[in-house]
This record gives sequence, structure tokens and C-alpha cells, in this order.
Amino acid sequence: MSHERERIHGIVRDSYARIAEETPVATDTPSGCSPAADCCGGGGTQKTVGEVAGLLGYTEEELRDLPGGANLGLGCGNPHALAALSAGEVVLDLGSGGGVDCFIAAKRVGNQGRVIGVDMTPAMLARSRDLARESGYDNVEFRLGEIEHLPIADGTVHVILSNCVVNLSPDKEQVLREAFRVLVPGGRLAISDVIATCDLPAEIREDDALLSGCIAGAETQERLEQWLGQVGFTSIEIRPWDESREFIREWAPGRAVEDFVVSAMIAAQKPV
Repeated sequence: MSHERERIHGIVRDSYARIAEETPVATDTPSGCSPAADCCGGGGTQKTVGEVAGLLGYTEEELRDLPGGANLGLGCGNPHALAALSAGEVVLDLGSGGGVDCFIAAKRVGNQGRVIGVDMTPAMLARSRDLARESGYDNVEFRLGEIEHLPIADGTVHVILSNCVVNLSPDKEQVLREAFRVLVPGGRLAISDVIATCDLPAEIREDDALLSGCIAGAETQERLEQWLGQVGFTSIEIRPWDESREFIREWAPGRAVEDFVVSAMIAAQKPV
């Protein structure tokens, strides 16, 4: 790995380790996350994590009866609105964090299905593994790994979820290549992420706090579509969510980042 890639991984890993270690394991604690606090989602407000999740599009049913502390108020949307999970499917969550999307998926795929979360932050893994064990989620497991080099066998996953994580990677094309590798033929992507609406100015692109805050690493819709196609995906659809600018504004107050990035839903399929 190049020095720059290692540096970016270190910034992201350290930021999210602090979140995992400092956020109480409680049902609905106030969320103060923002790029200034080295994380994405939540904004600099005192909304609870449940209120933040509602702004991101999660339903009360999805959030009901989840392990306390799984929802950290992070993200930029709700990939489950796109995933249409079915019983018995194998689901992979890229950058699983506290495990909220894994636990939602686990309820949908049932005991005949399986959910795998991959995260490169040991503190996040410790948190999510404890929650899975204590709450009896036998169909969920969490693995240490980088999303550029997934610890997953070829052609074994039906659906890949991710919520505001791909933009954190210094090699997004490699992430998409790995996603294609592990999907079964006909498998699909259901990703919520931040995309750039134009080339980002240097003062944003080079700001490390905005990097771990899911802004500085955003790529344009055109570039993502190109990478997805080059990797081999078909049925590519990227839908910007203009309303997301309202909560993105809170991630870096006074920086006008909402003029340059927007949340989007990203769908694609591996050919049969």
C-alpha cells in the first residue's frame, strides 16, 4: 500500500475508533457526530441517534428491538430502502461499524440467511461482536478487514450493503472490484453514499477532518458510474438525494459543503 493510502486508512481508523470507544452503549443517546468530531452523519446537533436515523430514512420498524448501542447515528441514508432483502440470502455490509445495518438485515434474511459485517477498526468490531453475542444474533458475524481486500470467498454473497463508507476509501475502484468478486452471479449492490456534484475545491479535498467526515473523499456520479461499468456491473443506477443537503450542512457548519456533495443511492447488479 502506498504511503498516502496508509495515511488515509490511519485517519479513518483512528476517527472511528474514538467513536466506538467514547459512545455509550445505550438505546438512544445524543449524537454529536460531524466532521469536526471526525465522523460522518449526525451533524453537530444534539439530536439522538434515533432522530438522526429517522432523518436518514430508517423506519421505526427497522430500528425496533435492535441491540442498544448498535445505532451510532452515522451514515447518509438507508441502504435497506434499496436492498429488498429476502429470507435465506447472504448479506455483506462494507464498513459495518456498530452493526446497525447488519442487525436490520439479520431480521430480514432470517435463520436460513447469514449476514457478514466487515470493518477495519478493531474497536468497532469489539463493540458489534459483543452486541451480537449478548443479543443472540446467531446469523451475524463480524470480520476484521479492509473493504479494498475483503476477507470473503469468491461468489458467496447475494447482496452488498454499505452506508457512507465507500467514499472513505482511497481506492474506490478496488472496492468495487472486490464487491464484484464476492457477489454471486445476479448479486446486487445497495449502497448509500456521498457523491460530489462537481470537482471538490482543494480546501475541502485536502482537509483530513472532512475526509473522515465523508466529504473530502467523495467522487462524482460520472466517475462512479464509469468504475462500476469497468468492473463489470450492469443495471447501474445512481440517484442523488437533494434533500440530504439539509443534514449534510450540519456536518461542517459554515463550510458550505452542501454546495459540493450530496447523498445518493447506488444500485448495480453482477450479470447472471
